[in-house]
Amino acid sequence: MTAANERFEARVQALADRILDDYGNERVIDRLEMFTQPDRQIIEGLIGKLLRLVFPGYFRDYTYRIYNPKNNLSALIEDIAFHLNRQIGIALKDGDPREDESIQRRAEDITAAFLEKLPEIRALVETDLQAAYDGDPAASSKAEVIIAYPGIYAITVNRLAHALYQLEVPLIPRIMTEFAHSKTGIDIHPGAQIGKYFFIDHGTGIVVGETTVIGDNVKIYQGVTLGALSTRGGQKLHGKRRHPTIEDNVTIYAGASILGGETVIGHDSVIGSNVFITHPIAPGTRVSIKNQELQYKNGQGYVLQSDIPEGDPAWFYVI
Repeated sequence: MTAANERFEARVQALADRILDDYGNERVIDRLEMFTQPDRQIIEGLIGKLLRLVFPGYFRDYTYRIYNPKNNLSALIEDIAFHLNRQIGIALKDGDPREDESIQRRAEDITAAFLEKLPEIRALVETDLQAAYDGDPAASSKAEVIIAYPGIYAITVNRLAHALYQLEVPLIPRIMTEFAHSKTGIDIHPGAQIGKYFFIDHGTGIVVGETTVIGDNVKIYQGVTLGALSTRGGQKLHGKRRHPTIEDNVTIYAGASILGGETVIGHDSVIGSNVFITHPIAPGTRVSIKNQELQYKNGQGYVLQSDIPEGDPAWFYVI
């Protein structure tokens, strides 16, 4: 070994010692114990397995070589129950590596309660599927919506995560919705309450905050934010109502921002593209931004905007 190599090796060892010493500060980021937090990869795998339960004929399963579909699904349910129970138990212990029988019993009860909710979740997803098919002229079939639409994927994962959120499972619901966020660009907090027949069209850039309440038959387009007015209060705002309420039969078009816990969008309203709303809107209201002054130039010079014929009002907001 050359002198230069020896100097470099000594330098690396000194740096390693310094980094290892940094782990002794007892901060959250200094935790060294393995398997004391839920495993993201396992939870992401559980999402895929749960989707096979929600849509059994649409997502192939390469794990089980059982040719009877019901036996296959039975094995899948047992597999989900085993791994979900373990991950919930880890989440409930919150970093404590010690065994605790009471926590394990609670994890088992939560796992069973969640699985009992699956028929209810599937019924809600069926309404979302119908809303997507009915609301999008580009949809050729419901199968296309299930297999290809990011909105139905994000909504389904959110409904599964919301059930765990209601059962007070820490961390895991957020891991699930953030995984869906990473795949679709649609960010729905698992705490959001969402009614039947919910349709997300296109979807990219949608944000739905934790305390949002969405009624039945609501349709939202890409870039919509249902958010808080301000988060400057930080943890002082934890548990407080910060996000809007969207009542039944509301359509919100691309780029709209609706903010604040006191903001209620009344039923049967239409919210146009790119509007910014921080106050309640009465039922049946149509909100839009006044047309900008645009200039149109042809071979004869400028054409006034008033000379441009208006299109069919049915197409006014359609993306």
